[in-house]
Amino acid sequence: MICFSVACRGVLLLIKLVDVHKDYVSGSAVVHALSEVHLTIKRGEIFGVIGHSGAGKSTLLRCVNLLERPSSGRVIVGDVDLMMLGEKELQQRRQKIGMIFQHFNLLTTATVRDNIALPLKTSTLSKVQVRERVTELLELVGLSAHEHKYPSQLSGGQKQRVGIARALANHPDVLLCDEATSALDPQTTEAILALLKDINAKLGITILLITHEMHVIRAICDRVAVMDSGRIIEQGDVLNVFLNPQHDTTKDFVSQVADVLDTDRLALHPQGRIIRLTYRGNMAYEPVLFDTVRSTTASFVILQGTVSRMKDTPYGQLIVELRGERAETDRIIAELRWHGLDVSIVQ
Repeated sequence: MICFSVACRGVLLLIKLVDVHKDYVSGSAVVHALSEVHLTIKRGEIFGVIGHSGAGKSTLLRCVNLLERPSSGRVIVGDVDLMMLGEKELQQRRQKIGMIFQHFNLLTTATVRDNIALPLKTSTLSKVQVRERVTELLELVGLSAHEHKYPSQLSGGQKQRVGIARALANHPDVLLCDEATSALDPQTTEAILALLKDINAKLGITILLITHEMHVIRAICDRVAVMDSGRIIEQGDVLNVFLNPQHDTTKDFVSQVADVLDTDRLALHPQGRIIRLTYRGNMAYEPVLFDTVRSTTASFVILQGTVSRMKDTPYGQLIVELRGERAETDRIIAELRWHGLDVSIVQ
């Protein structure tokens, strides 16, 4: 079940994809693009779906607003199954689900202002209200000085900002991002991710993004699902999945950005026990290891270490050699775990 809790007209809505399958027929062959998809996404979070090319992530995204109609399963918004709606009713529901595309999809003959105003042409807003709304969006995405330019006069990052503003025009509850940064250079990617994160914080909008780049997930997502061959193979909080990947595909993605601790090159003849410490949150700023060992007759040597951030959460790992009597090192390990650190024995 894929579920988006969103606020609309003061009512808490749930958008669900229940046991979704999507098949494509090519001649006599059947391609299973999605199989048994089950997810839950909370209101106001940024949820990422990552997978290699052909994993099914784009199909999943497009099933949320029925740009791709599932072969089976249910797509529910609030208490309404979108699969049961007529085209007119479906179009009305889609107005609350904004979408950002990989290649921008801008009208080349329209200015920045006119591109942003495009979704509002069928709304009940007056011309003055449309103009005010577009001005507000231009300011939000940092394009006020470029409103009269055409797409050909913009950089890739500016074009994507137009796409984001256009997707927000109808005050959507959910923002779908289809590989929104894969066509951008690294510096521009960081700027666009910061903008999405800011929009999520300011507007409380739920963001679902798909990507093949783990650094995008690490930068802004709260939770993640990993796809392979049309199935969800692993999911959870980004930090937990990142630090404890279970599936080989997940491990492959994590290796793209992980600060690898090379346990093969640790002390060849250790004088004590070698342990791995994983800590997160405010624990990263506390001298827990030092204070714990100081209260014993043991000592320690830091062999390797790394500190980084996952969205707004600091985390890190240390490889430490504990030197002392077995009873003392057992006590240290137990106390570190009591303090909330993940401790594993390496040697």
